[in-house]
Amino acid sequence: MEIVLIRYLSFTNLSIVTEFPISLTHLLAITALIIAVVCFTFRSNPVYLVDFSCYLPPDSLRVPTANFIEHCEASNIFDQECIDFQAKILERSGIGFESCMPIAVHEIPPNNSFYKAQEETETVLSTIVKDLLSKHNINPKSIDILVSNCSLFCPTPSLTSMIINKFGFRSNVKSFSLGGMGCSAGMLSISLVKDLLKVHKNSVALVLSMEAITPNGYIGKVKSMLMANILFRMGGAAILLSNRKQDKHKAKYKLQNLVRTHLGSDDQAYQSVFQQPDESGKVGVSLSRELLHVAAKALRTNISELGPLVLPYSEQLQYGWSVIKQKIWFSASQKGTYVPNFKKAFEHFCIHAGGKAVIDAIEDNLRLHKEDAEASRMTLYRFGNTSSSSLWYELSYLEAKGRVKKGDRVWQIAFGSGFKCNSAVWKCISDLDPDLRNSWSDRIHLYPVEIPKVCDH
Repeated sequence: MEIVLIRYLSFTNLSIVTEFPISLTHLLAITALIIAVVCFTFRSNPVYLVDFSCYLPPDSLRVPTANFIEHCEASNIFDQECIDFQAKILERSGIGFESCMPIAVHEIPPNNSFYKAQEETETVLSTIVKDLLSKHNINPKSIDILVSNCSLFCPTPSLTSMIINKFGFRSNVKSFSLGGMGCSAGMLSISLVKDLLKVHKNSVALVLSMEAITPNGYIGKVKSMLMANILFRMGGAAILLSNRKQDKHKAKYKLQNLVRTHLGSDDQAYQSVFQQPDESGKVGVSLSRELLHVAAKALRTNISELGPLVLPYSEQLQYGWSVIKQKIWFSASQKGTYVPNFKKAFEHFCIHAGGKAVIDAIEDNLRLHKEDAEASRMTLYRFGNTSSSSLWYELSYLEAKGRVKKGDRVWQIAFGSGFKCNSAVWKCISDLDPDLRNSWSDRIHLYPVEIPKVCDH
C-alpha cells in the first residue's frame, strides 16, 4: 500500500517524496487533515432565529361579517348578487369577527390610492421593526442584511429603502425587496437570507413579510376574483436571523431544513392564482377552482424531497414498500400509497392560513389530528389570511399557549402563486416563556374557539 501511494505521488511530480520518503502514517495524517479542512470549509453554517414580531392591528380596524356586508352596500360598488356571494363565502371562510382591514378600506367608498397604500405598509412595517429591535435593544446600524417581501405593492423607493430611511440603517446594509411572489414569499425570504448568511459571516439579518390590502380590493363582478376581498386581511411579521455564535444562547430556533417547490412549468398551476384585469378592465387576483388540486400536487412534490431529510427510516421504508407493492401487485382492493406519519418527524405544524378549505385539505392529506392544525385555524379565525406573515402568527400562537418546548421541531408549510410550496423546519433550542408578550398575549386565554359550521341551504 505504501509503495503504491509513493509511486502515485511521484507520478504527480511531487519529487520531494522520492527524496524524503513519507511513511504511511504521515500520509494518513495528511489525508485526515485535508478532509478536516474541506469539511470545515464546506460545513453548513447555522441559521438562528433570534426572535420575531407580528403586527397587532387596533380593535378599531376589525371587520365583522355584518360590518363587511353593510360597508359593501353603503359603498354602492357591488350589485346585490356580488354582495350575496361575498356574504356566503365569508360565512364559510373560517374567518371570525376580529380580523382587520386597513383604515383606507373602512372609508366609503374605499380609498385605494397610492398614498394610502404607502401609509398602510409604513404603519405595519415600522411597528413590527420597532417592536422587535426595541425588545432586544438592537441598534438598527447592527443589521447587516435586510429583506422585505410584499407581493402586490412594489413602490419606488422600495419597502426596504423606506425602513432604512426611517430607522437609519448603515449605508452598506445589503437590502433586497421581493415582489410578485405570493403568500409563500416569507419562506423565500428566509431561503434568501440562509444563502446570504453562508457567504457573509458574523451577520444579522432582518426579514419583513406582509401584503398590502389597501390597493388590491377588487370591485368587479367575477366571482373567482371576489374571493380575495373576503380572505385577505391586514398583518405583517418581522423576523430576526443570525449566524453569529454569540446569538446562539439567546436564539429561539435553529433552521434545520428548507425545501422549495415551484410548479410554474405546469399551465394549470401557473394560472391557479393570477392577477389580471377582467373584461371591464378592473384588476383583481383570480383564485381558480383547481387551486386545491394544485396545492395538493405541490405539497406532494415538496414532501418527496423533504421526507428523506426528516422522516425516520421506518417511515421511509413503509412508504417505499407501499410504492413497490402498488407497482407489482396492484389491485382494486389495495388502499394506495402509504402516507408517512409526519408526527414522528415534527411536534408542531404551521400550515399557511390561506383559507378553511386549504387547512382542511392539508390536514386530511397528511392525516393529521385536529389539534395539529389548531394554530392555523385559530390564526385564520382571528387574523384572516395575512399572506406571507400567517405562518408567524401561527408560531406565535403555539408559543403563547406554551406548547413549544426545547428540542421540539416545527414544520412551516407555505403556498403561493406561481404555483409554489415551500417548507421550513425549525428546531427549538431554548426554553421559551409563554408569558412573554406577542400578538396573541392579550387574549390567548380565549382560544381555541369552536368555529361554527355553516350548512348549505
